[in-house]
Parts: sequence; structure tokens; C-alpha cells
Amino acid sequence: MRLFLDTNAYSAMVEGRPEVVGRFRQAEEVMISTVVLGELLYGFHNGSRYEQNRQLLEEFLRDPQVQIVTLTLTTAELFGEIFASLRKRGKPIPTNDIWIAAQAIENNFSLLSSDPHFGFVERLSWLSFSPR
Repeated sequence: MRLFLDTNAYSAMVEGRPEVVGRFRQAEEVMISTVVLGELLYGFHNGSRYEQNRQLLEEFLRDPQVQIVTLTLTTAELFGEIFASLRKRGKPIPTNDIWIAAQAIENNFSLLSSDPHFGFVERLSWLSFSPR
């Protein structure tokens, strides 16, 4: 399985939550979006442990199993399609999460997230775990 981490999945993995760590260990590949990295870095800057959190992230990104996924023109096309579909159905979700869903669909990744609104995104392979 090609596992795509949402921001809350990365955080749960760092916390050592067994449900998420187990999925990480079972994955053939683990992907993380530049959008998720931006959300994480924003959180680090707003927190009191920037250096600690940044170091953990850099160690994670050095893992040969982990790859960073960037946005493409196809991602943008899917973003527009998903956003329009959600709006027509009256199911808005956060904009960053639309980008993340678009990348997951584009690359045929399974998205790991505790955010239930991903269930509204058609064609998305979404793996849920319990939020804390």
C-alpha cells in the first residue's frame, strides 16, 4: 500500500499511536504532501518546541521509505473538480484538505487521516483512525 499522511496522521505517528504506527510499518511507501509539510511547519512556528519538532520532521523525511509529493497541473485540475463537486453537494471542507485529497487521487494513494470530512470526497481511498 502507498500510504499518504495527513497532518493529524503524522502527529499521531510521532506520538506513537499504535493504530497509526502499525499502518506506517505495513506500508510499502509513505508519502507526505508539501501542503502537509506547510501545515506542520506553521504549527511548529506557533508552538514552543520548534527545534525539537523540526528535528523530528527532518529525521522522518530522511527515512528512505518516505517521499515528499509536490503539486502538479493534474493536482490543480483535480482540486478544481473536487472543490466544485463538494460545493454543489453542500459539503465544504478546508481548502488545504482539498489539495491533499487531489494529490491522493492523482497518485492512487491511500490517505490516512482522522478528519471525517474526507469521507465526502468521491474516488478518494481514505483510511480513518480515531481522533484523540
